[in-house]
Amino acid sequence: MARHVNASVWAAGLLLAGQTAGAAAIQDAEAAAHGDAAAEQTEVKRYEFAGVTIVQFKLSVLSHYSYLVVSDGDALVVDPSRDILVYQDTARKEGWAITGVFLTHSHADFVAGHSEFTKAFGCPVYQSRESGAKYPIAALSDQQTLKWGEVTLQFLATPGHTPDGMCALVFDTADTATPRAILTGDTLFVGSIGRPDLLGGTMAAATLAGMGYDTWKNKLSKLDDSVIVLPAHGAGSLCGAHLRDEPSSTIGTERATNPYLQHTGRNNFITAVLEGLPDAPHYFAHNARMNQAGPPPVAWSAPLPPVPALDKTLTDASAVYVVDLRDAKRFAAGHIPNAVNIGLRGRLESWTGTLVPWGSRIVLCGDDEEDLKEAVFRLHRVGYPVAGTVGFDAWIAARQPVLSNEPIDPQTLHQRMQDGTGPLIVDVRLPSEWMGLRIGNVVNLPLNLLGDLAVTKLDPREPVVTVCNSAYRSSMGIGLLERRGFTKVASLVGGSEAWIEAGLPVIQPAAPGGTTAAGPARAVNLPSRIDAAALKRMIVDLPGAFDLVDIRPAGSFADYQLPGARNVTMANLIADPTFLTGAGPLVIVDRDGSLAMAAGGILSQKTERQIHVLFGGLDAYWRDAEMGGPVKAVPLAPAVSAMPAVRPAAPMPAAPQAPQAPKKKSAGC
Repeated sequence: MARHVNASVWAAGLLLAGQTAGAAAIQDAEAAAHGDAAAEQTEVKRYEFAGVTIVQFKLSVLSHYSYLVVSDGDALVVDPSRDILVYQDTARKEGWAITGVFLTHSHADFVAGHSEFTKAFGCPVYQSRESGAKYPIAALSDQQTLKWGEVTLQFLATPGHTPDGMCALVFDTADTATPRAILTGDTLFVGSIGRPDLLGGTMAAATLAGMGYDTWKNKLSKLDDSVIVLPAHGAGSLCGAHLRDEPSSTIGTERATNPYLQHTGRNNFITAVLEGLPDAPHYFAHNARMNQAGPPPVAWSAPLPPVPALDKTLTDASAVYVVDLRDAKRFAAGHIPNAVNIGLRGRLESWTGTLVPWGSRIVLCGDDEEDLKEAVFRLHRVGYPVAGTVGFDAWIAARQPVLSNEPIDPQTLHQRMQDGTGPLIVDVRLPSEWMGLRIGNVVNLPLNLLGDLAVTKLDPREPVVTVCNSAYRSSMGIGLLERRGFTKVASLVGGSEAWIEAGLPVIQPAAPGGTTAAGPARAVNLPSRIDAAALKRMIVDLPGAFDLVDIRPAGSFADYQLPGARNVTMANLIADPTFLTGAGPLVIVDRDGSLAMAAGGILSQKTERQIHVLFGGLDAYWRDAEMGGPVKAVPLAPAVSAMPAVRPAAPMPAAPQAPQAPKKKSAGC
């Protein structure tokens, strides 16, 4: 199935391997997993115990793990993908009978295969009675046991990621007292835990995070160190942050090394869980609803969607979303106007779910029928139907207009930067990647926000070069900008990886507005930057759990301020030792982030306390806290003299400091 899957880049998985510049200085945690089989379900490992075998499968492009739990010939499928062929084939070859499905929770990052199994085998779907499923289930309660073949499964209610989270303990016939393994779903990952902010506003993220704390303290931490942890996701998943790229772990290992589980205090745990979460793709909410309703079975053998009319209607960005599946080089050489290049290699499913609005009329453009078939097949995994397919050669034969771009190689771009004739360079990676290493003085507009931000920040008449690590994401950026009217867009050939391999200099930021050349690694305590969305979540979900200081002049503070902020001078902030201690983090804000970063840098040399600085200052907060939407006021305390209105022109919420639903929340993962 996957014929074009090669190394690719995934925003959430990038790691900096070191502080020094060089070809090996930049790595992607997902790249190693993006081989030819990345788009296929593959068997990872078998865990053999007395009387029971657990088979682990991985779908790399979604960082998804699923399982068969087999005893005495009965196979229980755990958290299956929508395309169930791999489970059927494995069971058939082994002579096993698929007799049940277990969903650990309401998934949001993929369409699960429970409806497919119900249709194919008529088997029951085991799921928490709290799931809200709108299809028949075998409802499970906390501590409930289930005889499966020769062994026993015990289910534990483990809310945290979602309210309906449920783990399954697997016992064997040799020891019926100590479980051998636990299927943790998104409750506990290798090196992380499931994020609690995807519920869609019906329950505060902090409330769920608190449930996650209780789940660990009262249940999972009571398990023996030897119990094998089998999660539903690995590195690169957006269902958690900082997952390690390992298929399994043990309770003992997680107890000792999982950074979230090292927090002994409830508030510190909650703060750590909520801090720095990336945006969730908008399709998560739709997939969650599909899974809860019971996704309709797919006609997998259906013929390709028809070729649409090959005329200008296919270039109308308001009516159709053309996804070009070819590689970046072929896309640059010529493509349908307003098409976006989401290459078949890599995470087609996730990037389509991130960039293409739900409900769009999608037309796929590719080189040949096999590519188009693969793409249609894969997009069913995330619930995206395809309205039409077209070969690019057919578009050319129809004598229709074509756009092209001339990619720029690293040496040429570097020379033009030195000459002062270089184009505007837009780094489309995540801010965390941009902060770690970049090729020069470049603008950072993350790909998932590029279309909206470009309208307000860039001049469509000026030439723009997009940059990422490997040119996979930057090629997507070309189409996104063209859909916004940009006409002089190109991509850096080979991305920053090629830049580094060419021996060209990179820079690493020491502070906003200032940079230093990359040099030998040296441990330096620096404040961490927090973006507007993350700070807004903290204000909404964790009032009183951190100190928020505003170092702007008193007059500016009196004009508007964030809820819970107190006004101090920069001199007092630096000199007063009471700011060096505290139960939670210290968050510093100013107008544009510059002075706050300087103050945070000084304090970080004096204390181990977590110091955060609002990136871009309050200017960015007003602009970005609503993710590019219209400026809104932040809810304030009742109108007392110390907390005047945020901004006169902005609306005031009726309920001061009441939890509000963060943007793009979904119903689980």
